[in-house]
Amino acid sequence: MPATKRSNRKEQILQSLAQMLETSPGQRITTAKLAAEVGVSEAALYRHFPSKARMFEGLIEFIENTLLSRINLILDNEKETQGRIYNILVLLLTFAEKNPGITRILTGDALQGEQERLRERVQGLFEKLETQFKQVLRERKLREGKAFSTDEAALANFFLAYVEGKMNQFVRSDFTALPSQQFEMQWKELQKIWLT
Repeated sequence: MPATKRSNRKEQILQSLAQMLETSPGQRITTAKLAAEVGVSEAALYRHFPSKARMFEGLIEFIENTLLSRINLILDNEKETQGRIYNILVLLLTFAEKNPGITRILTGDALQGEQERLRERVQGLFEKLETQFKQVLRERKLREGKAFSTDEAALANFFLAYVEGKMNQFVRSDFTALPSQQFEMQWKELQKIWLT
């Protein structure tokens, strides 16, 4: 089989998995159901991915690559701390909103009963995001000559907790409580807390 056809089938499998996570909240996705959705046999699925865990890892890798590369673009294009934090928060909230099934992976909802290493991988991604927030906040003193009255690590954790909370509400509400809802108003309040 040519490499492009193989990679297209892999993408199709991952897209189908993400779609099923969105349309079947609370249900466990079996390889039999996934194979039926893709229109192939279970054996064909296993030719592309040796296990269901590898399929989830493929989606987690997509999440990591997408978010971290877009954060790098934000850091390249935006030089002020406030703009950087705002844009990273908007990115994370809108990514969750546009990818409901994938957000179930980020909240751990879709990983119940799956291998522990998948939850560890998601935990690692959130640690990278928190580190990114910390770095942006710490650079404020160098870039703008201003320090924070609050510890940067505590602020970074606060931003991450805000994003995780919004993602959890989105999943818990069966995707009706949109993560970006009320963000602009909440951002104004957040600024009062941390931009002192």
